[in-house]
Amino acid sequence: MRREWLVNKRNAAGLTQKEVADAAGLARTTFASIEQGERVPSVPTAKKIASVMEFDWTLFFRDQVHETSIWKEKEAIRFGAR
Repeated sequence: MRREWLVNKRNAAGLTQKEVADAAGLARTTFASIEQGERVPSVPTAKKIASVMEFDWTLFFRDQVHETSIWKEKEAIRFGAR
């Protein structure tokens, strides 16, 4: 799932994928894969990107936590635990 919020932040900062990647010490293709949602960044990589673009690095992981919580809630309902 494409990280629209990341694309929007990068565009708002007036940066290209290459500029962000270079500043974060990544290959442009790696950053593009992260932006497209094809890769999940490691914590150190998330911190580097967030530092370059000036946002909270935990944004990368909030969607995963939210999706996991929804899945657990659905499973609890499905198996009568609620």
